Amino acid sequence: MSQAPVKVSPLIKFGRWSFLVLGVAYGAFNQSRLSKKEAKIREIETQQKIIRDAKLAEEKKRNAEAEIRALEALAGIKK
Repeated sequence: MSQAPVKVSPLIKFGRWSFLVLGVAYGAFNQSRLSKKEAKIREIETQQKIIRDAKLAEEKKRNAEAEIRALEALAGIKK
């Protein structure tokens, strides 16, 4: 047979609810802080990506030109 539920002290109930509310508030504050930090990091990475893409495009162009010159030399084509 089941026993009657134990009566919990109002002080314990208050403490539980207080910690729950504090935990939710802390989580919201921490999420906001980390979101701002991550947004700044993404902005910096976007700027670096533009520079990196330009460098890679230039390097790809130089490699393609060098490959064409090498193929011309192998084929005996003179420019």
